[in-house]
Amino acid sequence: MRIDRLYDRSSPVFSFEFFPPKTDEGAEKLMRTVADLRTAVEPDFVSVTYGAGGSTRDRTHEVVTRIQNELGTTAMAHQTCIAATGEDIVANVEKLAEAGVTNVLALRGDRPKEGDSEPLADEFPNATDLIGFLRERFGEELSIGAACYPEVHPEATDAADDLHWTKVKQDLGAGFLVSQLFFDTRQFLEFTAVAKAAGVTIPIVPGIMPITNVAQIERFTKMCGATIPEHLHERLRDVQDDPGAVMATGVEHAITQCRELLEAGVPGLHFYTLNKSHATRSILAAIRQLA
Repeated sequence: MRIDRLYDRSSPVFSFEFFPPKTDEGAEKLMRTVADLRTAVEPDFVSVTYGAGGSTRDRTHEVVTRIQNELGTTAMAHQTCIAATGEDIVANVEKLAEAGVTNVLALRGDRPKEGDSEPLADEFPNATDLIGFLRERFGEELSIGAACYPEVHPEATDAADDLHWTKVKQDLGAGFLVSQLFFDTRQFLEFTAVAKAAGVTIPIVPGIMPITNVAQIERFTKMCGATIPEHLHERLRDVQDDPGAVMATGVEHAITQCRELLEAGVPGLHFYTLNKSHATRSILAAIRQLA
């Protein structure tokens, strides 16, 4: 099933994101987690990330094809370009297509860490270059998604610059956008309103990350330029030494977010699961009645 066409329907699309494990044991554990979620909440599709410089390419391919072919759930593979050549990208996408996976999320990817001696390929310096290449090379055989940033990409000069490149992603062939994580519903809705006014007509899907660990979410938000509302941050600090209370606080906030977003008419919800199922299951159980 092409994911871009899923968003044509009137009811919300629910999807989950996982990262590929490093070991065979981890891969089997992840398959059990995905199967558990599939049984409990029946996601419309599942996406699998791709390491910096394509470092987890084989694992991504293994997991995404198993999810689609063994579990029968539509799957989407992340495809990055920061350290890849056109030949690398074509080979990987063709390998995915041969296994029945024709949905990709086109991303630049993380830059290698400082001190990494691996030379960077400069054929595709940005996600827009990758999107244009994929659409030209594969035409409509491929469903292409892309990322967007409600609080502005960390490397954009300003919000207008970020919005310009968001529109370019659509113009080059992206069929839908999935947002970076955020915790303030108002920011996302304001972003989508401005994007639509600028001519972005493809679906803009909010990315939801349930908070389950305070130090972890502080690290993530610092890396991606997202912010935690002060009232939420204070509540999390008050309970940061109690894992159960942290999860309860994070799930409660995510439920409120999701309800507000669904009431505003978003096309779907994309959950960053961190390869865990409990928080996401709890959230979906609470909001299914609004779908």
